[in-house]
Amino acid sequence: MTPTLFDVYIRHTAAFLPNQPVGNDEMEAVLGMAGDVPSRVRSRILRSNGIHSRHYAIDPRSRTLTHSCAELAALAVQALYREGVEPEAVGVLACGTSYPDQTMPGHGAMVHGLLPQAGPCEMVSMAGVCVAGMAALKYAYTAIRSGEHREAVACAAETASAMMRKEAFASETALKQAADFRPELAFAKDFLRWMLSDGAGALHLSNTPAPGCLKIVWLDLVSYAHEQPVCMYAGGDWVDGQWRGWKTLTAAEGEAVSVMSVKQDVKLLNEHIIHYTVEEALQRSICRHGLRVEDVDYFLPHYSSHFFRDKVAQGLANIGFAIPEHKWFTNLPSKGNTGSASIYIMLDEFMRTHRLASGEKILCYVPESGRFSSSFMLLEVV
Repeated sequence: MTPTLFDVYIRHTAAFLPNQPVGNDEMEAVLGMAGDVPSRVRSRILRSNGIHSRHYAIDPRSRTLTHSCAELAALAVQALYREGVEPEAVGVLACGTSYPDQTMPGHGAMVHGLLPQAGPCEMVSMAGVCVAGMAALKYAYTAIRSGEHREAVACAAETASAMMRKEAFASETALKQAADFRPELAFAKDFLRWMLSDGAGALHLSNTPAPGCLKIVWLDLVSYAHEQPVCMYAGGDWVDGQWRGWKTLTAAEGEAVSVMSVKQDVKLLNEHIIHYTVEEALQRSICRHGLRVEDVDYFLPHYSSHFFRDKVAQGLANIGFAIPEHKWFTNLPSKGNTGSASIYIMLDEFMRTHRLASGEKILCYVPESGRFSSSFMLLEVV
């Protein structure tokens, strides 16, 4: 007997961005200068990434935290409640983040703990990097698609600034005084300091449509970790050519590599991100679903930097799926790179600023360089 599968609709979207926007000229004053020395790469990275403003969950004067990651997520979910979502009707709360506030308990439990009006519900925490937000959405989608639940909330949040403040950022100046100074490590950390920002988004899913809502036609996740090494990471590092997690390192080893800082192997990223997350992943979805480029009315790509925009376009062209750039939408310049929350924040702004017609289709793309994963999702306007 074939099981009944239910259509799934995004009924409401919400986003929460902490504090006032921070412009490029204000960034270093807000985050603080590591080692009280101006960054040598900040201007070059900002010219390349195309971000003009972003939000930080820190006080710009004292650099104390104003929100935790769980608090940002909870505030985005509460925004859904103000849109008319009934907390007691939500059967699933699925939460994703790149870097939770603690290793235990799970991020989702901390978010749920800040939502007493939600009552008891099924809760799940999704870890990873940018695709963690899409993984949370996939879990919520599957719960409704299978008929186990009628309504669900998926959310994602990031507080990258907590690890980017001068107080939490080992000085490049101090590192240079060490006999085993590694310039590539210093750059890997400083590079991300000017790339990442804070924010949260939430989506309300239901098996019942409403005018103007979005039907999730399909949602694909794929990992290529079996073919590539670690590229973006925190809580572990390469020691003597071997990948080591923080639990296996001595205090001295952990300090030497700034083990809890977020780092990026930029060379590995540039070599492989487009091949795996655009070309390989999208061809897989095309084969699975019969997707045609003429079916796509809008394209919402998450990319970490404007530097990658032309590379994404070239990757699409390489597989015969060139999407005209007038169909693209991104809010990277004004909202920054909020990691796993980016697609939620982007979709919320897109829905509030575009007049959509029934039947129009929206293709969403989220790559992840943690160990090279990707996600594509097709939405249809009801």
